[in-house]
Amino acid sequence: MSTTRTRPDRQAAHRLALLESMLRVRRFEERCVELYSAARIRGFMHLYIGEEAVAVGVNEALTDDDAVVSTYREHGHALARGVPTEAIMAEMFGKATGCSHGRGGSMHLFDAGRRFYGGNAIVGGGLPLAAGLALADRMTGRARITCCFFGDGAFAEGEFHETANLAALWGLPLLLVCENNLYAMGTALARHQAQTDLALRAAGYGMASWAVDGMDVLAVEDATLRAAEGVRGGGGPHFLEMRTYRFRAHSMYDSDRYRDKAEIEHWKERDPVEGFARRLREAKELSDRARTDLEDRLTAEIDAAVEAAEQAPEESVEDLLKYVTSPVEASPP
Repeated sequence: MSTTRTRPDRQAAHRLALLESMLRVRRFEERCVELYSAARIRGFMHLYIGEEAVAVGVNEALTDDDAVVSTYREHGHALARGVPTEAIMAEMFGKATGCSHGRGGSMHLFDAGRRFYGGNAIVGGGLPLAAGLALADRMTGRARITCCFFGDGAFAEGEFHETANLAALWGLPLLLVCENNLYAMGTALARHQAQTDLALRAAGYGMASWAVDGMDVLAVEDATLRAAEGVRGGGGPHFLEMRTYRFRAHSMYDSDRYRDKAEIEHWKERDPVEGFARRLREAKELSDRARTDLEDRLTAEIDAAVEAAEQAPEESVEDLLKYVTSPVEASPP
């Protein structure tokens, strides 16, 4: 990310950076699976494996001044936003050095300094928050936008429709990014939406909207740049339906019996990470040695994050009520 963004010139270095960012998300989550299975990470955990192109492509098109509001499946969003691997891993362990001081865990990653405003365990819960951030920017004349991620399941929630209506009515600088992975928990899209073209439905609120191949990081980046330019130019809210797929179950507690295994394998053939790596190899921009070096570098980064998390302190008992209640102010004389 940067303070200004223009359309990338598609140099090899840029493409390699996109691959590295997607691989960081993939390898981080794979390590989290190992740690969770060993009971070193506890609580709920929702994996982003398969959707990496969306987080990386969208965040590449945003600026450091923009705000990002996420969902409970936000590891990829946080990493792509630039939240340090070490801070996220410490949060997964519930340690005081975590990005949310160990109070949030997997579903509540937060980094105000990077304008990453969560992580929200409530389906659709981030939408009204994002509208509030965008409204504040419009009222104060700040030239920045708010990007809100949410899933296709949130499209059925009242928060989406209320937010979309008010954002369009007030012309808010809001970018709505729907990660349509075809399943709201265990419910297929066609079982909870009569009209499955979500971009078409969003257009009914009078906002620019279109669907994007969410398995292609370059397509995602281009679409987000175009939408962000429209929002910054005073075009009001924009809606992007990212058509993607999660390769893993809804959560680590999900037995994933509602999907045909052949369907999962079909989507894996469009793996956004390996597919992009293959494109770079065919273009002679990624050698076997470079891929090995990249993997080694990411492994070392994640190893260091795990070690730091294991050694980090728990929050002290004296601080357990900190941030829970407001400070008691002295009564006036």
